[in-house]
Amino acid sequence: MRRLSPNVSCPLQKLRDIGVIFWKLNADNYEHDDQYQTIRRVRGYSYEDLVDIHADRLPGYEEKIKSFYLEHIHDDEEIRFVVDGSGYFDVRDADDRWIRIKCLKGDMIVLPAGIYHRFTLDTKNYIKALRLFTGEPVWVPYNRPECDSRPARAEYVGKFIAA
Repeated sequence: MRRLSPNVSCPLQKLRDIGVIFWKLNADNYEHDDQYQTIRRVRGYSYEDLVDIHADRLPGYEEKIKSFYLEHIHDDEEIRFVVDGSGYFDVRDADDRWIRIKCLKGDMIVLPAGIYHRFTLDTKNYIKALRLFTGEPVWVPYNRPECDSRPARAEYVGKFIAA
């Protein structure tokens, strides 16, 4: 499900236009899935770990959920592959409006470096996802508006917004 705010459908091409990439993969057998392995190799994802976001399993759950929902950017891509559960990534479009992206089991999403985004769980309050990185993992969020002067934001705007 892809929705703009106000709640209207959002074509997948609009997400592509702002740099968001999406695949539907086999979450039950991803270790042996050719498409998953090809994506990792071609895009240079050399590191992965598993995050299990649930009140019973994530230390500091309430605070982490709040921090995920603060609007921010990263200096690197944010790559998530949902292996169980579900949640929402919200991204800003070229007009600074929110687009809500429902991520379900089997969805792999790549948010480009410098895109404004946030994450929240849906009513099931549970998601298990692989986090993928090129090289050593970096989890540093830069919250808006302080992030506006970061080079990753300027590069993103030049590539996807000002184009």
